[in-house]
Amino acid sequence: MESYILDWANLLLRWLHVITAIAWVGSSFYFVFLDSSLTPPVDENLKRDGVSGELWAVHGGGFYHPVKFAVSPPKLPGHLHWFYWESYTTWLSGFALLTVSYLWNANIYLVNPASANPMHPHMAIAAALGFLVVFWVLYDAICRIFGQKKNGDAIVGAMVLVLVCIAAYLACHIFPGQAAFLLMGAMLATSMSANVFFWIIPGQRTVVADLKAGKPVDPIHGKRGKQRSVHNTYFTLPVLFAMLSNHYGWLYNHDMNWLVLILMMFAGAAIRQFFVLRHGFKLGRNSHPWPYALVGIAVIIGVAAWLKPVPKPVVAAPVAAVAGAAPAAAAVAPAAAGGVPTYNEVHGVMEKACVVCHSAKTIAQKNISFDSPEEVKSHAQQIYTQVVQLKKMPFGNPAGLTDDERDMFKRWYEGGAPTAP
Repeated sequence: MESYILDWANLLLRWLHVITAIAWVGSSFYFVFLDSSLTPPVDENLKRDGVSGELWAVHGGGFYHPVKFAVSPPKLPGHLHWFYWESYTTWLSGFALLTVSYLWNANIYLVNPASANPMHPHMAIAAALGFLVVFWVLYDAICRIFGQKKNGDAIVGAMVLVLVCIAAYLACHIFPGQAAFLLMGAMLATSMSANVFFWIIPGQRTVVADLKAGKPVDPIHGKRGKQRSVHNTYFTLPVLFAMLSNHYGWLYNHDMNWLVLILMMFAGAAIRQFFVLRHGFKLGRNSHPWPYALVGIAVIIGVAAWLKPVPKPVVAAPVAAVAGAAPAAAAVAPAAAGGVPTYNEVHGVMEKACVVCHSAKTIAQKNISFDSPEEVKSHAQQIYTQVVQLKKMPFGNPAGLTDDERDMFKRWYEGGAPTAP
């Protein structure tokens, strides 16, 4: 019953998390677009009121005319809309999902069973939470110390990049790859929401309070909030990649998974920069940002080529040096000799462990069946990934597939996945 309840909690929290994340990312992207697309006002009344930029837009059959004040409006309206619940609910639902999925099962997801000295689950939980807190403290300190200095944005950007690289390396060496990728996403997302909670919203509340009290407004609050908001927009695509990538074992199981993660997050940030600058390009403010998109795409293609599985050359079994050697020695099964197993050997194991779910005679889950050599050959890559790399199939392993049998699948795939009997 506990497992059933946790499954429902996981489903509903995941649903909520995706909904709120869409709302948060959507509003964030919209305001970046808005800031980048504003033009100086033409109307004299707007200029007199302190409007620094305006935008005319059409959407959903209506015309919209948002304006932005340089510091503050001359008078506060009766109703003021705030943008913070999207951030808060995204983080709260995400942390709840992290708790239900990973922290609750720390002995499965956060502890590396291959480690010579695996962590205690409680220590793994503390380390995971520590990643979220320590990164925020260091990131926040960098922004506080260097953010408002000359060339502060460039200095902060470089230092945060180094900090992210260090965090990725440590996460992938402390936790299993799947957990490391997810925690990197949670770490950046936590800092994004903390930016809203500790800096953006408090600064806006201070400005509103000063306006109501008739006090002069200090523009530093807007500058700080703007800086943290810009950081959030560049964190977004790396966070989304880190969150989604834990479904793809060939990413997080790589020997240099930390470098894979860094490169893909860098590609996401570069592609985001393309879209940010593209708004200014349309208004003639900057050159076409295509180099950023090109860099991001090139990195992705490079990583994909790097991770492409390549069948290893088959080493022939040694031939008996003495003529007339015992025939039994030459008749050793390929599996025992370390050679490439035959199709019949592989399919014999598949009939025991796989065809119960993947056969046209049964249910053929995901429309995958292993009834013929051609069908098995066409799914060789998936078989290798799920059976050998991830060890997720057979699901629950009801047939008791052994490590030796998984190794047989490995040698079969790396030997070219032959289908001859």
